[in-house]
Amino acid sequence: MTRLRLNQEYRNKIAIKIDARLQMEDTIEKDRYLQLKEQMQPNQDRAWKLMYEIGRENYPQKDVDMANYLQNKYENVNTIAPDSCFHVAYQGVHEEDVTNYQGQVTEKKGSPKMIEEHFDFKVNGSVDTNSNSSNKDSDFGYAYFRDEMKGKEGLNPDINILMEDKDNNPYQRKITDANDKFLGMNCDGRENATSYQKEWDKNYSMDLIGREYCRDRQLMTSKENYDQLIFWKTQKSAFIMAHENWIKSIMSQMKEVKLGLKGYKYLDEAIELCTELGLDIKAEEIIRTNSTGLTIFNPKNLAERIKGMKNVKKMTVKEKILARVEYERQAEQLN
Repeated sequence: MTRLRLNQEYRNKIAIKIDARLQMEDTIEKDRYLQLKEQMQPNQDRAWKLMYEIGRENYPQKDVDMANYLQNKYENVNTIAPDSCFHVAYQGVHEEDVTNYQGQVTEKKGSPKMIEEHFDFKVNGSVDTNSNSSNKDSDFGYAYFRDEMKGKEGLNPDINILMEDKDNNPYQRKITDANDKFLGMNCDGRENATSYQKEWDKNYSMDLIGREYCRDRQLMTSKENYDQLIFWKTQKSAFIMAHENWIKSIMSQMKEVKLGLKGYKYLDEAIELCTELGLDIKAEEIIRTNSTGLTIFNPKNLAERIKGMKNVKKMTVKEKILARVEYERQAEQLN
């Protein structure tokens, strides 16, 4: 029997199947990702409970109620707004002397120091350690809602990882725009958020007195509370990193796979590779699928499908009622 040569189309089809197989495998990287994902919501809820307590310690509920009353009564009063991100600080001390460019000590070791961090509870909230950061971060949403996004046309939750060194090219922007629209992260303002972002964010908002932006407020707390919030933020970063490490592991494997497929001349060599990787693929599957892996029906089956789409008689209202009655009768008999 003549051996089938391995062309680029066949290589692409096989690579798609192997990539899907690698994503299904239970690995240390994937287990780490799933473990942190499972912990993410409970960690978020615990951190938010603490954050709410800190917010109310700084802005008591009776004052918030009064501000709401005045704002609703007078059109020119605008002093309160819901918020999900906060600047939290505690009073610490300098661990070393602080000097200026001339070497003069400006802050002595042991002198008071305000230690501050930015905490954002929204699904696209920044995980940057910069205390003044107001940047948005889509990586958490992509990682957390990966299952919901995977397989949807035009979406790819792994796009930022796959394109890490591609300098935000047009293809990446197209995919991220679609991702953000699906998750509801490309809307301006909380009231316009939709879908997954809206569902996530709705439980993490409280009214605080002051202007709209969180940087206009600094909420004071204890070092213990501050450290607990830092732990939550660190876990969130670790979850994003676990997603990245898992996908990069698959990328490394696929790089070797594609290199090997490029060197093979015949289809049976590629099929053997699949078998060794635990993937049961027959040559016929590759031949009778399109470039995206969808099955192409053989001529006989396809012809039958096309014939079955013709001359279909629509049921009358009476026939539909009779069919429904018969269905319910059979259902009662089964019960």
